[in-house]
Amino acid sequence: MSIKNPVIAITGSSGAGTTSVTKSFQHIFRRENLNAAIIEGDSFHRYDRAAMKARAAELTAAGDHHFSHFGPEANLLAELEGLFKEYGETGNGKRRHYVHDADEAKRFGSEPGTFTGWKSLPDNTDLLFYEGLHGAVKTDTVDVARYADLRIGVVPIINLEWIQKIHRDKSQRGYTTEAVMDTILRRMPDYINYICPQFSQTHVNFQRVPTVDTSNPLIAADIPSPDESFVVIRFAEPQGIDFAYLLNMIHDSFMSRPNIIVCPGGKMGLAMQIIFTPMIQQLMDKKRRAR
Repeated sequence: MSIKNPVIAITGSSGAGTTSVTKSFQHIFRRENLNAAIIEGDSFHRYDRAAMKARAAELTAAGDHHFSHFGPEANLLAELEGLFKEYGETGNGKRRHYVHDADEAKRFGSEPGTFTGWKSLPDNTDLLFYEGLHGAVKTDTVDVARYADLRIGVVPIINLEWIQKIHRDKSQRGYTTEAVMDTILRRMPDYINYICPQFSQTHVNFQRVPTVDTSNPLIAADIPSPDESFVVIRFAEPQGIDFAYLLNMIHDSFMSRPNIIVCPGGKMGLAMQIIFTPMIQQLMDKKRRAR
């Protein structure tokens, strides 16, 4: 953790909705006139698309059916830990981009499914903002979480997470339902061992819970909308949180436990901005005082 160069990490599995959360933070950064160094979790995968496919086939042939992007072998976790540490100490570091599609290929000048080269972060950034799978991960060899000043988990209940992934992968990537479920089953051990434990390391968790039947995610015709959901917001350290103010500002919200607020799903973005704007202001105030 660093006072001079704060690190914010959004962590959640593929299909959890971390990208939507990032948009809420971008609104805060614009409003507060902050220049954030953005780090995409995909850029710290170890293999590009073709190499990942080849490595998975190799391990499957050897009897390993659970190799996935969720686990340590498929990621550069030591390098991610090193980036968080270096940025906290110096405000510098290196990043690259993973090129997802043709639009990004035009922007970055690399083929879809590949990485760009490593480049230094822009000068004079105010903070580092990470969004991906491993922003609060701890293993026997790395501890990414300890270098993040603000850690946020995005955790839909698992059936909703599966529905979101199935719909996204089918519509955007042309996968069949069976292919998506094969991926989900392959990565389940890593999900349990490396994704879930992170949500005990986060300062705030957002869990979207649908109010419609999601009992069988394989046959869901559509993704439950925000208005068909509640969001459970858990604070790991409730001391200093003005719950009366939050309840007043986030209409139709209520407290289910002394450290948990529940609000309508459609107000998740608003809740994030109300909760995190003062937290970011405090980080920036400490940064200015440290200078």
